[in-house]
Amino acid sequence: MRAALARLPLGAVSHDPDPSALSDDEALWAGQLHWIELLRDGLTFDLSGLAPGPASAFPALEHRFDLPALPTAAEYEAMTLRPGPHLASAGASLPVNRTMLMLACDLVRQFEDLGAVVWSPAGSAIGRRFFESVTSAWIEGGPFPALGLTAFTAAPDGALQSVGLGFWIGQELRIEPPLSHDRVAATRLGIRIINHLVIGGPLDHDDHIVAPDGTRLVLRPARERATISVWRE
Repeated sequence: MRAALARLPLGAVSHDPDPSALSDDEALWAGQLHWIELLRDGLTFDLSGLAPGPASAFPALEHRFDLPALPTAAEYEAMTLRPGPHLASAGASLPVNRTMLMLACDLVRQFEDLGAVVWSPAGSAIGRRFFESVTSAWIEGGPFPALGLTAFTAAPDGALQSVGLGFWIGQELRIEPPLSHDRVAATRLGIRIINHLVIGGPLDHDDHIVAPDGTRLVLRPARERATISVWRE
């Protein structure tokens, strides 16, 4: 890891604790004595699950992007990259998470045998090249990578609902029937709206937009504000 980071112009190891000097009770991350602190753009992030210690707990996965199948604990070991403890209060801070994702891109480029990148708020596993491509494009000013950093699932009533958007804005998105009947078109619409919401933030009142096909739509937050529904006007 030190050798890989030495090849990066913007990343560095800022702290490498001695596991032999710690007990499990003193571990910063439960059960993880082997970890390092990484510095990127003035912010620190912790990478745990390093050998010779145990791997990180394998994440729960429900969605996959650019992968033939969901990774399993039988095939892969997990490492965890997360904001350092002093950034914990930042929660879903966009600047903090953008920087962490930039660091993740840096690491992806250094390790060819990395199987996938997992984004836990969406329960998604993302192919390494797809992750690096869409995340780098977003960092450079492109659209938010809704396929990966969020996901979509079909609701029992036929709506198409986002998974993981709540991490970013505190609200999930629902494309309501009949807009959701064409799953491909509804997913494309959801991707555009999620980009709009990540830029603009959560909604506390109706918002009116025009779909790519010219259809006029209303984005309406639920009374409890946890969900934004999309309807035709």
